[in-house]
Amino acid sequence: MHIPDGYLSPKTCGLFFAAMLPVWYAASRWTMRSPGFKGFPLLALGAAFSFIIMMFNVPIPGGSSGHMTGTVVLGIVLGPWAALIAGSITLALQALLFGDGGILAFGANSFNMALIMSFSGFYVYRALVLGTPGRLRGVVAPAVAGYVAINLCAFAAALELGAQPIIAVDAQGAPLYAPYSLSITVPAMMIPHLLFFGPIEALGTALVLSYVRKQEAQRHEKVAYGAYNGIATLMVGLLVLALLTPIGLIASGTPWGEWSVAELSSLTGFVPAGMARLGEMWPGLAPDYGQANQATPLVKAGYYVLSAIAGSAIIVAAIYLWGRICRR
Repeated sequence: MHIPDGYLSPKTCGLFFAAMLPVWYAASRWTMRSPGFKGFPLLALGAAFSFIIMMFNVPIPGGSSGHMTGTVVLGIVLGPWAALIAGSITLALQALLFGDGGILAFGANSFNMALIMSFSGFYVYRALVLGTPGRLRGVVAPAVAGYVAINLCAFAAALELGAQPIIAVDAQGAPLYAPYSLSITVPAMMIPHLLFFGPIEALGTALVLSYVRKQEAQRHEKVAYGAYNGIATLMVGLLVLALLTPIGLIASGTPWGEWSVAELSSLTGFVPAGMARLGEMWPGLAPDYGQANQATPLVKAGYYVLSAIAGSAIIVAAIYLWGRICRR
């Protein structure tokens, strides 16, 4: 669901940037002033978790692939405003560093994956847990929240892509940007998310929340004895995940709607003029997580791990930089 540049018209991108600017401002102020804010270390590590978990691509029938986002986990644990900040910073650095998602499309991607998923996941979860969750509700509530949130996100992306042939065409009526109509984008996005990626997000959200609750219980048991360091435990967990990221390379198919200009040309036989102009304006400092031009699977895996570790470190630093700016 990382919409690349060239798929949305500049007017569409500008609209989403304009819509997100006051949201980012409100989220920054709300997060800094919220009495429930759990601090920068947890926010930074949560953003790093979201970044790493999105590197675990899962193949599905038909040759496409997708991944868990982790945004719902952040919304439930940190609150939706803080999760929106963490998700947006993660998306910005994915685009800048690795070309994963477009620079111009950053506002739209933040609207879909940071805003929609954070708030819908949080409120669905809160509606289902009904206070303190028991064992069953503690599993069902985050699973349903993850499933609903990622499908709402997918539906928003489908509408944005499918609207382009209506709102952005040349003098002959040919699409300038994303070429597929709503009759194609909606089922193409929704069927895999309803059947495959929704259950993946649901399962992942439930498992991670279960782990978080167990860690919280251990913290209460051990903190009195000085034997528990929650941040260190989370850092070790993130390092383990980073070392496991080459598992995501098993999925060789490109997610639907995230094709490069060359891939789209091979699929459709043409490239819309606007996409040809904007589609590869910024490939990222390390395109495709550093593995784009690497020959052997082992070397690709090594670059993928290095990208996971380096990207996580940069995201943590960016969260702290954001915090210093907001405190002024």
